[in-house]
Amino acid sequence: MDELVERVDDQDRVLGVVTRGQAIQEGWLHRIATTVCRDERGRILVHRRSAHLARFPGLYEFMVGGAVGVGESYEQAAGRELAEELGIRGLPRLLFTFINRSGLSPHWLGVHEAVIPDALTPDPDEVAWHGWLTESELHSALTEWRFTPDSHEAFSRYRAFRTAQS
Repeated sequence: MDELVERVDDQDRVLGVVTRGQAIQEGWLHRIATTVCRDERGRILVHRRSAHLARFPGLYEFMVGGAVGVGESYEQAAGRELAEELGIRGLPRLLFTFINRSGLSPHWLGVHEAVIPDALTPDPDEVAWHGWLTESELHSALTEWRFTPDSHEAFSRYRAFRTAQS
């Protein structure tokens, strides 16, 4: 069964409930929550999606996440996705949201950050491989490896956000 999401407008206000498939097919805005996971040394978790996943199989990502469910906040969805994909419990900190027009369809992307243990046991149904990269190494990997379509803009905005906070 296709998951239910809230269709939202360009101000991120709820318009109604639709399936995620409908939102993608019709190009309707909906919400996605992602988390940039860092270890105690500041490295960023990078992973390759499992080959059998419906969306972007085998591509690399530097964020963990998925659709925000009906009635969920960005933070709740990000926490749920961390638990499902990495077995990590907790609520990541929301950094910013933006309308992302890359990928399968336009969506609001809520970008979070969390410091997590570097010893992980990801769900093999979701994650085929994982490793830790410095920001500089990730910047290089984005040009050399095949990442999901939203990774490039999200990383650029993430770096700009962190620079502005410094």
